[in-house]
Amino acid sequence: MKTLVVIPARLNSSRLPQKALAEIHGKPMIEWVINQAKKSNVGDVVVATCGPEIEASAKNAGAKTIVTDPDLPSGTDRVWAAYIALGKPNIDIIIGLQGDLPLFEPSILQDILKPFENPDVDVATLATPITDEDEVSNPNVVKISMDKPINNMARAIYFSRAAVPVNALTYYHHIGVYAYRPAVLEAFVSHPPCYLEQTERLEQLRFLQHGFRIDVAVVDSSPISVDTLPDLERVRALAQNNL
Repeated sequence: MKTLVVIPARLNSSRLPQKALAEIHGKPMIEWVINQAKKSNVGDVVVATCGPEIEASAKNAGAKTIVTDPDLPSGTDRVWAAYIALGKPNIDIIIGLQGDLPLFEPSILQDILKPFENPDVDVATLATPITDEDEVSNPNVVKISMDKPINNMARAIYFSRAAVPVNALTYYHHIGVYAYRPAVLEAFVSHPPCYLEQTERLEQLRFLQHGFRIDVAVVDSSPISVDTLPDLERVRALAQNNL
């Protein structure tokens, strides 16, 4: 499958300002993300950003860059804007990769493509089993209701910040990396936010609301998402192994 990796990244962040440029052992965080994405060897890597600072850093790491409207409402809209700006290249899958996952395993970008071996799948994402019981009740950890995985793949039924499904033998932590067929992503951005999306504050529910199929690839662990200064310090300590 022809694949394009788009990393939406912007300077504004309420909890950790300018986190895309936060230094991790001499390199801005966005460069770590780019380098890991390139190691996956799944396709071209493009950074969709809103200003010259991140653009310069992305180019330094050898990524293509697209400057998008700073007022776009979400990272998904930024991914679509980048695809449009590139002239809608002839590709099969677009991967939207968060710019705050500097230590993700490159292999997860290969894993996220596996569900598309089924032509009925519209969107793919990732999950990992929850091993810390405190995470089950933590609303900052998004959970997935899905079929029992077969060969580490399952169909998503619902996403929630609550502990779903009730009495599950295993709860799954959703990892916010997505892969889309281009036509499905176009349909997504054409629809306004839906009630469940706004209630749960989870935009992937818009796909389910409009009947699109989301399948899940189950991986071994969840990459650290850098949202706060303690997250950044933890990544800096762990990054020593990646130098």
